[in-house]
Amino acid sequence: MKKTSKKLNNVNIVIDGVVGVGKSTLLRILKEREGFTPLYEPVIDNPILHKFYSNMERYAFPLQVHFLNKKFRFIKESRKIKGKVVMDRSIYGDAIFAKMHLENGNMSKTEYELYYELFDNMMMNITPPTLVVYLEISVDKAIERIKLRGREYEMNVDRAYWERLNKHYTQLYNDFTEAPILKINVDNIDFENNKEHQDYVVGLIMNKIEEINRLAG
Repeated sequence: MKKTSKKLNNVNIVIDGVVGVGKSTLLRILKEREGFTPLYEPVIDNPILHKFYSNMERYAFPLQVHFLNKKFRFIKESRKIKGKVVMDRSIYGDAIFAKMHLENGNMSKTEYELYYELFDNMMMNITPPTLVVYLEISVDKAIERIKLRGREYEMNVDRAYWERLNKHYTQLYNDFTEAPILKINVDNIDFENNKEHQDYVVGLIMNKIEEINRLAG
């Protein structure tokens, strides 16, 4: 696919998808090939996380509010950066985990409704990204990649969890209208090690941004 050359200013894109899909790798590639500034969420000490693992029903709600608040602040700060910016994970996907806690019984209906009211209020106070890139992947392929990278805390998660997570991500982005979206199925794509695959994925993203710019006039 032909690489675009038009100069793009103040472009803010988000790469999203389940664990193991290659989000961080794609951020690095877009930095190296197209000059994007990659933004990774800072690793901040979470005072609630260890409490959550000992009492999930008690701490699921404050934990998700904590994550949402940090993500919101991170996005607000990122919008101050000029030029081309690419972010790892979207705030839209954060609500998936609250919904899964509701389904698991770790969060009450009242807590979930309060969480979602807060989420909606935050959405009214941030500018949507130029583009959301959703990397689609099958559960089998995601698990295969998770095993390859060998993070013990991920490998110990049962398959049913990954199936539910993938299902929720698919539902989210099938109905997504908050920003332009580009879906790329990466089951048979290795953009980390295969140059042709990398050219293809980067080309899709840059051409989509060109299209958005043209439609915006």
